[in-house]
Amino acid sequence: MRDWFLRLIALTIGAILLTSAYYRVNSSTVMTLAAEHFLASLTPEQRAQATFPLEADERQNWHFIPKERKGLPLLDMQPHQKALAHALLAAGLSQQGYIRAVTIMSLEDVLRIMENADPNYRNPQKYYFSIFGEPSDTGTWGYRVEGHHLSQNYTVVNGKIADTPSFFGSNPAEVREGPRKGLRVLGAEEDLARDLLESLSPEQKKIAIVTGKAYPDILTMASRKAALEGQPSGLSAAKMTKKQFDLLQTLLADYANNVPEQMAQAREEHIKKAGTNLFFAWAGVEERGGPHYYRIQSPTFLIEYDNTQNNANHIHSVWRDYNGDFGLDLLAMHYQQSHGK
Repeated sequence: MRDWFLRLIALTIGAILLTSAYYRVNSSTVMTLAAEHFLASLTPEQRAQATFPLEADERQNWHFIPKERKGLPLLDMQPHQKALAHALLAAGLSQQGYIRAVTIMSLEDVLRIMENADPNYRNPQKYYFSIFGEPSDTGTWGYRVEGHHLSQNYTVVNGKIADTPSFFGSNPAEVREGPRKGLRVLGAEEDLARDLLESLSPEQKKIAIVTGKAYPDILTMASRKAALEGQPSGLSAAKMTKKQFDLLQTLLADYANNVPEQMAQAREEHIKKAGTNLFFAWAGVEERGGPHYYRIQSPTFLIEYDNTQNNANHIHSVWRDYNGDFGLDLLAMHYQQSHGK
């Protein structure tokens, strides 16, 4: 009996140690290892194509349209290099976020068939990997994974991570024919927002719906600094019922949980700190299938979502940080502490 009890204690302690060891692995460490392994797999020519100085203007030159980019595309990688590139992408995303990202990439094949497009134009391999600076747990560096409808930007400063701008798009928003009929990569982003909108009273909707015509795209587009000028704010969370506020929190959690747990907790801290200082704005029609847009604003972050193009079957969504996009706030603090007074 005593031996059984001791074995049970040993197993319990072992489980605790394994669990605590798991949670002690910082996201920045995972990113650093993934970046080092990816870079080590490249030829000198590929490495020259994939790497840039941290201070390079290219680091903030982001976009989400189908175009040629700087960086090393999957198209030009060997199979083992592609596997390591995907490991780097996964290092900056949660399981949910990674599934969304690779499914978005796969939609290029759907578009190629729908548009009878040139395979070189609609190609799931045209996603570019760029590393800025030297990957390090204690240094300052960053990386970007970007292509049509996907732009994930990361900056690491002494182990702290900035993960915005973070863009996910989907065209089509819903695949309506073929073997993949019914696929909705970003369905939750629409459905959860509709749950909130539908819960509002007529009086609340008069405030929340800022215009009956949806904007043609997200207002911040691919701006280097997120800013909204002269836009009505929408409905304050302070004017919502508890049920409505909970629906808003569920929508926010869906966006926060696109990144790994440690980084998601940082997003959740922004949400918690905002409290009821959050505003929900809707533009466009209420009916499903029509052009619509929404945003959630706080003092520190902004979420935008738009579905108006291609007969309202084409989604753009983004999480922005007013002061911390591209880690500018972390870098400013670092340079002030290290090099200034």
